[in-house]
Amino acid sequence: ACLLVYALVEKRLSTTPITGPILFVLLGFIASTDGLGLIEVEDERLTVVVDVLFQVTLVLLLFSDAAALHFTSWRRDAALPSRLLGIGLPLTIALTTVFAALLFTDLSIWEAAIIGAITAPTDAALGQAVVSNPRVPERIRQALDVESGLNDGIALPFVLIFIGLAEEQAGDTGAVMTFLREIGVAFGVGAAVGAVAAILLVKARHAGWMDSAWSNIATVSVALIAFIAADELHGSGFIAAFVAGLAYGHFARGRLERSEVLGENLGAALVPISFLVFGALLVPRALDLISWQAVVMAILALTVARMVPVAVSLIGAKMAPPTVLYLGWFGPRGLATIVFAALVVVDSDLAGIDTITLVATITVALSVLAHGLTAYPGAQRYADWTEHNQDEAVAETKPLRRPHPHPRLRHSRRLDRYIDP
Repeated sequence: ACLLVYALVEKRLSTTPITGPILFVLLGFIASTDGLGLIEVEDERLTVVVDVLFQVTLVLLLFSDAAALHFTSWRRDAALPSRLLGIGLPLTIALTTVFAALLFTDLSIWEAAIIGAITAPTDAALGQAVVSNPRVPERIRQALDVESGLNDGIALPFVLIFIGLAEEQAGDTGAVMTFLREIGVAFGVGAAVGAVAAILLVKARHAGWMDSAWSNIATVSVALIAFIAADELHGSGFIAAFVAGLAYGHFARGRLERSEVLGENLGAALVPISFLVFGALLVPRALDLISWQAVVMAILALTVARMVPVAVSLIGAKMAPPTVLYLGWFGPRGLATIVFAALVVVDSDLAGIDTITLVATITVALSVLAHGLTAYPGAQRYADWTEHNQDEAVAETKPLRRPHPHPRLRHSRRLDRYIDP
């Protein structure tokens, strides 16, 4: 019912401060035990369903994001996203780790690092107007777009390694090697599944044995096969899904047209449902356990720990202060942070689990509200600045050789405005 109602007004809401994540988190909270009581946390079956929902959503998004990445063409305009991912992301993890260690003295340094890693990835879905507003220079939109599509896959190995280091510090020797093996297995399985599946699908399509509808359905199965196969072999299913997407995209690109559309759209449909469940199950629990340290940590993660690394990464890029501020502020935290926190709960038995999940929940909740409310007006105001300062904003408005819309936005009804013919 929530999806249906939102679909009726989605286009209208896109020009207001009310975003989909804000609406669905609010609806979830209304349905929670603190509201109408429609969703009960105590039901163990519901917990299993929620865990599967979060995991499948992230698997599909990781796979489709990676499959859409065209390294050959992207690298020609990779300066900004490369700075954000190669310099900004590690600095964000490091700075957040320092803040967490100072605020939560009962955590080990590696548990603090886990907080840094799980709160670092950004989520474009929380502020879609930031990357879809055609008035914002395309180069800036693409930088945020590519960053949000790739940083969850890049941050995940850090999460796994930090979990291993935290468990070794807690007495579980060999944990780091275990997680390194998980990453290695994931890379191997993901590459093999993605490449073999792409080759088979291309051959079947060209032989006339398969139509376009089933090539889409098969692509969803490729993402899930990579995840489950890696998990069964004691590897990271999420990394396997991401690597499978990279391999699949490489071997299928230009040979199998738009075969990942169903996976992209299915993932996009599961995102608001995930935020509804987040509002119903995680937000009420966080409000019961909330502390001033967790709130301060969340605020620091969304501001200083994001904006300072972005500013450092842009040194020498000849970007004006408004652009640095725009890129720094619009780094919302969303689904990846939620799933990574759940991963910590499932894959470890650390003393600081409650603190880690509390910080993750509050960070996402504040991000949904703050970035959602500022996305449309912020994009409009930044666009006004670029239009009135064309001479000063040369680096920002430099045209791209080729547009690379995010897979979650590529099929938007605003496509004709997003990509200038």
